[in-house]
Amino acid sequence: MATTPLTRDPTDRSPRFQRISRAVLARYRPGTTPSRESAVLLLILVAAAVLYTWGIDRAGVHPYYSAAVRSMAADWHAFVFGGLDPSASITVDKIPGALWPQALSVRLFGPSNWAVVLPQVLEGVLAVWALHRIVRAWAGPFAGMLAALVLTLTPVTVALNRHNVPDTLLVLLLVLAAGALQKAVRTGRLLPLLLCGAWVGLAFQAKMLQAWLVLPVFAALYQLAAPGSRWDRARRLLYAGITALVVSCSWALLVWATPAANRPYIDGTSNNNPFTLVFGYNGLSRFGHDPNALGAVAGTAASRTSGNTGWTMLINQSVGPQIAWLLPLAVLALALGVWWRTGQPRTDGPRAGFLLWGGWLAVHVAVFSNSNGNHGYYTAVLAPALAGLTGGGVALLWAEHRAGGRRRAALPAAIGLTALWAAAIDGPHGDFAPWLLPVVLMLGLCGTVGLWSSRPDTARRAVYSALAASLAAVLLAPAVWAASCLDRRYPGSPIDPLAGPVGPGYQGTHHRAKFPRNPVDRPSARDTALLGYLSAHRSGEKYLLATQAAYGAEPLLRASPQPMLVMGGFTGLTPYPTAPRLSDLVSTHQLRYALLTTRRPSTPATEWVKRTCTPVPPTAYGRASNGSFTLYDCARSGD
Repeated sequence: MATTPLTRDPTDRSPRFQRISRAVLARYRPGTTPSRESAVLLLILVAAAVLYTWGIDRAGVHPYYSAAVRSMAADWHAFVFGGLDPSASITVDKIPGALWPQALSVRLFGPSNWAVVLPQVLEGVLAVWALHRIVRAWAGPFAGMLAALVLTLTPVTVALNRHNVPDTLLVLLLVLAAGALQKAVRTGRLLPLLLCGAWVGLAFQAKMLQAWLVLPVFAALYQLAAPGSRWDRARRLLYAGITALVVSCSWALLVWATPAANRPYIDGTSNNNPFTLVFGYNGLSRFGHDPNALGAVAGTAASRTSGNTGWTMLINQSVGPQIAWLLPLAVLALALGVWWRTGQPRTDGPRAGFLLWGGWLAVHVAVFSNSNGNHGYYTAVLAPALAGLTGGGVALLWAEHRAGGRRRAALPAAIGLTALWAAAIDGPHGDFAPWLLPVVLMLGLCGTVGLWSSRPDTARRAVYSALAASLAAVLLAPAVWAASCLDRRYPGSPIDPLAGPVGPGYQGTHHRAKFPRNPVDRPSARDTALLGYLSAHRSGEKYLLATQAAYGAEPLLRASPQPMLVMGGFTGLTPYPTAPRLSDLVSTHQLRYALLTTRRPSTPATEWVKRTCTPVPPTAYGRASNGSFTLYDCARSGD
């Protein structure tokens, strides 16, 4: 793709382009001096770092992932295989790639919430920097800085980067893949294309099959716009596809090649097969009608998301404020960017850039809209595409506006439409920042009228003031929603992080949430009493405790790096350990206590515990009643 700004493509020799180019060079300087550009980029990166780090010592980490991170940080065997507990008896129900940086951070800095979240912050800031470099190479310095700013201020991006779910690393790696593809399309060299495949493969380690959604777009764009013959392009794509496949399956291949006795049981599977975990439990069973596809364990309400689907999911009252503020501007930029480049050579760089980010956006929207359900934070993967289209689109529309002619009306029209769209999204949330809506509309009106009424002889200061008002109109609302993540009233759910007064994490306007949530290495008084009781009565057993599913183990694993047997894995339905295996562990004095809960389904192993082991009075470990949990002592059994 072109390394020069959109309106200065050296391959375009049409009279129309030459006229625009002369006007742009005379009146508009999208590229600032290197020192000024570096200063602006530094300010954007600092803003990103502040938004992502402020108060991360109070971060509400995901209870399941943070428990696994603590375990993986305590033992290298658990680290490699993604063991849920330090003894690595069973894996997490995902590929552990996104948890590796978090585990390394905890191992380096010690167990705490901020150590768990710190890698997410770094990944988020790196994504902003990488997107700036990519869009700058495609559309110029002004577009690159605007794209970086848009990504920084996307509300769901801020909410996500302050938590520890895997999507932050997914976004970074896919942005790097897009940059490598852009270089491959521009140069025709094989190495950047192979690097693109490798980045996609690493993204697969973070979020599995979701990382492959960009592959059809990448392949089609390379075949369309890269130099060389059709067969040469196809051959290079084949090499890149093989690279992506090998890197994607590297962890699964490692686990598959390791004897079952030397590795954890694979959660989410009935056959202990890592490929079932990836393509069955986390693949076909989620999108098809067979819950046991390829030997997968059926999902439960705890492991499957419902809602936020259909073609309106992107603009509903909870997801819309997270991601959709600039959707009209991005779509209009895509349409005009492709239309206005009609007739250019097949390898036209500006058009390829719009197709790259537009294809990324369209594929993800189509998949999310047709899935069985989505967490709101899944839409964070749309943020780079929206930011890239916004940056490149505004740069193109601004250049056309300054050049004069009929196309000059596109920029004020896009600004006015986007400001009205922002009013529609913010309307249902009038109690949140009630001043925001009138200010956005006022800025949008000023910017639209100012741009519409300006003429070639209009003073530069007036035109630039209108542009500034326009940018403020479209960025103010997402910026305010993004900044809400710093307010304790809008903490974002640890399981479903969202910005603003929406979603399960919203605590109410006047309620101050307790922080930190799901603390690492800081057990509650109840958990401390239970851990104290178990440690005091432990006499050499391998496992401190066996729990029914991960639900009961999570707070204990976050608090203590002790081996715990998680029966049934995340859902509680994974057939590990079997009842005979559990009996062997008890009879060989490797296990004494088991903690069962009424909130997870029974299995043969839990039924064996109920039949064989003796309930421990809750007062013995500091509780007034059992509640939903019952502790069993299997050393005092009837066997």
